[in-house]
Amino acid sequence: MQFKIREGRPADAEAAGTICYKAFNAISQQHGFKPDFPSPEVARDLLRALLSRPDVYSAVAESEGRVLGSNFLWEDSAIAGIGPLTVTPEAQSDRVGRGLMEDVLAHARNKHFAGVRLVQAAYNNHSLSLYTKLGFEVREPLATLQGAPLRIDIAGYNVRPVVVEDANACDRLCRKIHGHDRGQELRHAIAQRTATVVEHGGRITGYATLIGFTGHAAGESNEDLKALIGAAESFAGPGFLLPTRNSELFRWCLQQGLRVVQPMNLMSLGLYSQPSGVFLPSILF
Repeated sequence: MQFKIREGRPADAEAAGTICYKAFNAISQQHGFKPDFPSPEVARDLLRALLSRPDVYSAVAESEGRVLGSNFLWEDSAIAGIGPLTVTPEAQSDRVGRGLMEDVLAHARNKHFAGVRLVQAAYNNHSLSLYTKLGFEVREPLATLQGAPLRIDIAGYNVRPVVVEDANACDRLCRKIHGHDRGQELRHAIAQRTATVVEHGGRITGYATLIGFTGHAAGESNEDLKALIGAAESFAGPGFLLPTRNSELFRWCLQQGLRVVQPMNLMSLGLYSQPSGVFLPSILF
């Protein structure tokens, strides 16, 4: 199949969103997992938002005027995030998926990002192989966790909503742990009133933009993350992502009754610093 790749536009949302839903639904059902998107409408709404954002670059694969798939590069941090990458099941091939990945990677190089990252469904052998061939490395095995809200308080660790005045302290914490901050994501979460901080010893020692699929968290210790998870009113989307190498926190979550929904991998290309604290990645990175 001959195809071309062009920059996406808002008018692509209907077709690309439908493909996004079908692609995730097909691969998850094939492996016995629940799909990331509960309905085509949710996928279309997400892609409609991404195709309209000035800080997200979009690539669309097209053949004879028909959309075959799409990919996105999130440009709101020193590190760029990639995804979702989806190709219509009727045109699944290395060529289309590879072309969409190569396009956003070229765009990231042109914009001089220090590195790019993504989160990949570990059961998807096809995408794992493609990303590895393109130079990505698996940095953290992850588990998506879901369950009833824990409603647990951790003694000495106070969780409250983030206010604008907390943002700089959260940025400093993120830079200390990861070597870069995610300030724009944090400020968006503050505006959406989903962000929380944890205070210990009279200072901020952890924060979360959201305990859920699209949110990330960082803390000085596992007690900080336990407090943030324990205070969450729900675990948005399919669940929240936890690095399984953090066996203490992983075990604690399972002991509280949370269950593993699906395995995933955090992958990177370019600059990657080993985190110096504890963290929960988002579905982006």
